[in-house]
Amino acid sequence: MSAKNVEIVTASGTESFIPLNKLKKSPKNARKMPHSEASIEAYAASIAAKGILQNLVVEPELDGDGAATGFYFVSIGEGRRLAQLLRVKRKEIKKTEPIRCIIDTANDPHEISLDENVTRENMHPADQFEAFKKLAEERGFGAEEIAARFGVTPHVVRQRLRLGAISPKLMQVYREGDLALDQLMAFAITEDHARQEAAFERLSFNRDASTIRRMLTETNVAATDRRAIFVGAEAYTEAGGTILRDLFTEDRGGYFEDVALLDLLVMAKLGREANALLEAEGWKWAQVFLDYPHSHGLRRTYPEAVDLSAEDQATLDAAQAEFNSLTEQHESAEELPDDVDARFGELEAEIERLEAKRQAYDPADIASCGAFVILNHDGTVRIERGFMRAEDEKTEPETHDLSGEGEGGHTVHEEGGTGPNGEAGDGSLDGEDEDSDGHKPLSDILIRDLTAHRTLGLRLALSEQPDVAIVAVTHALAAQIFYRGADGHVLDIRPISTVLASHADGIEDTKAGKAWADHHARWAAQMPRDVADLWGFVVELDHDSRMALFAHCVSLTVNAVRLPSERRPRAVATADKLAEAVSLDMTAHWEPTVRTYLGRVTKTRILDSVREAVSEEAADRMADMKKQDMAEAAEQLLVGRGWLPVLMRTPRAGQGPAEHPQADTVTETNPDAYSVAAE
Repeated sequence: MSAKNVEIVTASGTESFIPLNKLKKSPKNARKMPHSEASIEAYAASIAAKGILQNLVVEPELDGDGAATGFYFVSIGEGRRLAQLLRVKRKEIKKTEPIRCIIDTANDPHEISLDENVTRENMHPADQFEAFKKLAEERGFGAEEIAARFGVTPHVVRQRLRLGAISPKLMQVYREGDLALDQLMAFAITEDHARQEAAFERLSFNRDASTIRRMLTETNVAATDRRAIFVGAEAYTEAGGTILRDLFTEDRGGYFEDVALLDLLVMAKLGREANALLEAEGWKWAQVFLDYPHSHGLRRTYPEAVDLSAEDQATLDAAQAEFNSLTEQHESAEELPDDVDARFGELEAEIERLEAKRQAYDPADIASCGAFVILNHDGTVRIERGFMRAEDEKTEPETHDLSGEGEGGHTVHEEGGTGPNGEAGDGSLDGEDEDSDGHKPLSDILIRDLTAHRTLGLRLALSEQPDVAIVAVTHALAAQIFYRGADGHVLDIRPISTVLASHADGIEDTKAGKAWADHHARWAAQMPRDVADLWGFVVELDHDSRMALFAHCVSLTVNAVRLPSERRPRAVATADKLAEAVSLDMTAHWEPTVRTYLGRVTKTRILDSVREAVSEEAADRMADMKKQDMAEAAEQLLVGRGWLPVLMRTPRAGQGPAEHPQADTVTETNPDAYSVAAE
């Protein structure tokens, strides 16, 4: 009997070792979708570590005459066959490697391949997590070794090990179906079972994974926090700090657990920056703060315009000339050569450095003033200079009382004497003895009486001279804004300025915030050193400059901030009218990002913004995303679209003031009532 005939009569159910190169994919296999590369890799790793744990089921290949060809079709185990072929390609085994198979000619190959894939139940994920944990704990396998044995990445193994470390109580809840996998992953951000269980007990109807994750990290500091950025993960861990890592989401560096240590490191580093500032610039003092101390109450001095030294001016001229020459040479080039681009950067930095020297503090101010060293919103150092403490102020003698010179040159003698028109000034009309000493001062009652009449006269005169009124108001505002505590103004106008940084974190570091600070500093640098000289300064300004100073001082008092505790519908309406009057376009100052808006509103609002600014289709494509991914995708879509939340839009010209809901129930259900500012 020939070998071919022997193959034909091999009994069904016989176990046989068949060379790998004699095995073929069965055309009757019910699985039509090819195996993924990842699954083949996993099979290969498992077989390399443990061998083939389950026999392949094959049927002989027959030719047209019904005779065996010597090859076999794999009815069950095609994935394992492909894995062995991959190992041949990697030269781990030979192509004739014997494969243990069960020959089945009794059953329909299509049906048994279907049965293999349908009538089985996958291991519960909880069992898988705990089994991985057991491998690590009882057999001492590390993540890399387990990964190699199961054909997955070490990161996947670490995820499963972390899930295996979940509190047994929560794991049982998961087994019973009362927790979803994404919720279990959220609990796994910490390995502290007590914290996991405490967070679970606090959960209400909202069991969203992001809520669970937030509850477990609410006492920690995110690695994206300015303090963590400033100190750095390396310095923090070297000091003994630990970082909590979320293995299941993009945690952007994790969470710093020891907040007290982090704050200590922040203040220590700011202190070193302050010491370096004192040494480099010579200020009398430097004080460190996490945030700008808006209630400092100190008078501030500003740098003044100075001429560059001959050497610096020559260097600036040379740098500017080279910059202009390079610009002319390459103005038509679409892309600059690397060396030219680098040179442009060097020249720009040099020009900026030299231009900065045109502003300098008076050495006397440096010797008597100090600086605040602050942690910026982006984790960089911010230095604010020129603050004068009360004890360092030079006190000016009150000469006007001693000389008897009052306002407008009127003589007010301490002894009474004569008034401006030669009237008796002994105060006898107020009950003083006419024969008494004539050197007594005027009584308080008389002084109040006379100055009240003079105030009335000033009011009448000022009401008829609007140009002088503008000077007086500008003087009153500037005297209080630029000279803290000087009390050099005569109008009872108080420029109350709301500290916006207390309402919007990081607003001072925005483009608009820096532009405002620069604008204010330019005016401050022009103010006379003594408030007594301020009136003359305002009077001598040309009309346009005076009105510009007036506008700057008035603008500092604008307050359109809406607080939940306040109900100011008329003020809100007036803010709209002011925005329309100045043609406010907030797209020039603000844009919707994850940090400024999209990460702080609901998914519905994110989708509404995309739907309005982009399209209905774009919003629909994002509908199934997780919130963080949705916010990040929306940020990219909204770039350059000019989209603004309703609260930031300016009413259309000619339109009545929009109806504003209360601050705690703000909605955006009427977008048509406003124009998109970019329109």
